[in-house]
Amino acid sequence: MVQGILGKKIGMTETWRDGAMVPVTLLQAGPCVVTQRKTQARDGYDAAQLGLIEFLKPSKLNRPQQGLMKKHDLPPCRLLREVEVAAGADPKPGDQVLVDLFQEREQVDVIGVSKGRGFAGVVKRHHFGGGAATHGSMFHRAPGSIGASAFPSRVLKGMRAAGHMGHARVTVRNLRVIAVDPDSNLLAVSGAVPGPNGGYVLIRKSIAPRRQRRGFAGSTTVDPLKASKKRAGKK
Repeated sequence: MVQGILGKKIGMTETWRDGAMVPVTLLQAGPCVVTQRKTQARDGYDAAQLGLIEFLKPSKLNRPQQGLMKKHDLPPCRLLREVEVAAGADPKPGDQVLVDLFQEREQVDVIGVSKGRGFAGVVKRHHFGGGAATHGSMFHRAPGSIGASAFPSRVLKGMRAAGHMGHARVTVRNLRVIAVDPDSNLLAVSGAVPGPNGGYVLIRKSIAPRRQRRGFAGSTTVDPLKASKKRAGKK
C-alpha cells in the first residue's frame, strides 16, 4: 500500500511507558482516500495522491479539484498530497487509507508547517548571545559586524540576520508510535510535531529509522578496545 497518510495535529499530552513519563503528540490520521495514481510510464515516477476526507462543501473546491472528485466519485477533499508507494503495491483511485497503516513501536516521519513568529531579531532567530547588558554598552541585542567595508563591499549571501522566522516546512524524523486507535483514527507519537494545534501534517513511514542500540534486545555489547587488543594478540 502507500507509505504515508494525511492528518491533523490535535495537541500534546503525556503517558507512562515502562515506568517513565513519555511526552506524546496526538494526531488525527485520516481517513484518507487515493485520488490519483502516478506511474513511471506516464508521469516518470511512482506515487499516490491522497486526499484527507473532511466535511466540506463541494463549492469550496476549485474547478480542477471538483472534476477530479467527480471523475472517481470521491468525497470532497480539502488537502491533497502525494506519498510514496510500497514496492509491489498498486493502489487505485477510491482506495481508503486508514490509521491501521502504522503499528506500535514503529518509527515515522512527520512533516508540517512550523508556527510563524513574524519578524525576529538575531538573538531570537539565530540564538546570538548579544553584548554586555551593563549600562552604557549600547550593544545589547545588536547583530554586530557583518563583514569588511572595502572588500567585498557587499553583504555575503547566507549571512545570519534578522528576518522572517517560522512558517516553514519542517520534517521531524524517527518519532516512535506509542499507540494506534483505529476506531477514532488517532495516532499517538513520542515527542513534538511542528505546527499549531489543528495544523495539517503528513505522516509517513520513516525513511531512515534509527537502529537499535548495541546490547539491546538480548544482543551482546562489544568493547572496541578489548576487541582490538584481542585481534592484536591473535597476530
